[in-house]
Amino acid sequence: MKQALIIFLGFAVGQSMAQGEWTMQQCMQYAVEHNHEVKRAALELDNYKATKTGSIGRFLPSVDASIGAQYNFGRAIDPETNGYTDVSTFYNGYSLYASLPVFDGFSRIHALKAAGASVLMGRQALRQKQDQTALNVMQAYTNVVYYEGLVKMADEKVQETELLLKQIRLLEEVGRKSAADVAQVESQKAEADYELTRQQNRYASAMLELKKTMAFPMSDELRVKSEECPFGLPSYHDERMAAANSSLLALHSSLQVARYQVQVSKHEWRQARAALLPALSLSAGLNTTYYHTLHSTGGASFGNQFKNNMGEYVGATLSIPLFNRLQTVTNIRKAKNNYRIAQETYMQKQIELEKLSREAWQDWQGYLKQTVQMVEKVEADSIAYQLTKRQFEEGLSTAIDLRTTSAQLLNSKATLLQCQLMTMVKEQLVRYYRGETIWSSERRAEFTPAIPSD
Repeated sequence: MKQALIIFLGFAVGQSMAQGEWTMQQCMQYAVEHNHEVKRAALELDNYKATKTGSIGRFLPSVDASIGAQYNFGRAIDPETNGYTDVSTFYNGYSLYASLPVFDGFSRIHALKAAGASVLMGRQALRQKQDQTALNVMQAYTNVVYYEGLVKMADEKVQETELLLKQIRLLEEVGRKSAADVAQVESQKAEADYELTRQQNRYASAMLELKKTMAFPMSDELRVKSEECPFGLPSYHDERMAAANSSLLALHSSLQVARYQVQVSKHEWRQARAALLPALSLSAGLNTTYYHTLHSTGGASFGNQFKNNMGEYVGATLSIPLFNRLQTVTNIRKAKNNYRIAQETYMQKQIELEKLSREAWQDWQGYLKQTVQMVEKVEADSIAYQLTKRQFEEGLSTAIDLRTTSAQLLNSKATLLQCQLMTMVKEQLVRYYRGETIWSSERRAEFTPAIPSD
């Protein structure tokens, strides 16, 4: 009963979230948990962990056991007399073998270090996929809110033109407006209907894109909470959030992926150079046999032969590389080049992140100013439209003037909405480049990694 109650409560919570409005934070968290690219990155991380486990296992001895059975027909060697015999015999052998590499040019040590760096790289790659998924969801969410706002504006425009059309028809009946004026307003009404349909289609496409990015079921309803987005001037302006410095950029997941790739390449290069050194290994084992002549009642029992034929041995093997058709030299050269490539990639990523960080800061400041300017423009356009509408009703302006001011007001409102949404997006990007996790309250650990030297 307790387990059933827990399942029922979980299902009820899931249904309430599905039926309610989703905030941008909820959409990003859902995407991070369900996105397919994030899941693939998690599986790749598990592969890196498995590789590290295998690297640890290379320090342990290998133990093998074998059992063999053989029937001899015709001419064969008799194990008892070591001479040839023509009778059919049965031969059974048992062996246990163990080997331990003692020295291999430190190849295993570098392989373990490379595997450890790969695990760290896999964790940061997973974080990078999570961050990128959250950014994609944020962009898709913003598009949905933007087109939802345009749909509301277009719907208000339809209602307004319907009311205006009724007024114009009444004025036509009393002789204050002509049929041409009515036709022009009817054209505006048809244009408003067309614009509403177009924005509704764009909103539906944006919603599908958001569901795809979130890995959300396409058939389920998803409603976003547009009230979460700032529809007014942002209330603060933090000068300390200017372009992130090098210590903050070093916390970025994509830069840490490149950094750990440098470490992996460095240890792989050293592992390749280890092939030039000799390798020493120890081995030990024991074996025994059982022999029986077919169709014969004589011979020692299985227990006696198993004990009497038992043999043990120990050994050491020193392998000295002399010439392997230049394969070792080729592998070392390629590994060294890969290490240099990883270093260049790391330094290039540093420059790119610094550029993107400064660009996000500049865009944020620009959209803050544009939002202030567009607020004033919307107010001015709204006054101009109301005055033109009043003049049109009194016969002092034409329908073309009314249409022009109406389109100008609608365009200003759409631009203002876009500026407000982009202000929010760019602010999140600034926080993202400062090392903050925008899709949860968690923050990255603060440390300053340095690129490893030769």
